[in-house]
Amino acid sequence: MADKKTLRVTLVKSPNGTSEKHRATVRGLGLRRLNSSRVLEDTPAVRGMINRVYYLVRAESA
Repeated sequence: MADKKTLRVTLVKSPNGTSEKHRATVRGLGLRRLNSSRVLEDTPAVRGMINRVYYLVRAESA
């Protein structure tokens, strides 16, 4: 069984003052507070969410 690729996504800027869609995307990634991190599977859907809020998060391979 092959290992699945993962990404560590960290919220580095507050979503306050951003559009509702961007705040919902941050919540959809599972990020709640500044500097909170989640390890997520590297899928096209997750990549698209990260691209939408690229200015609020930092993504690195986990």
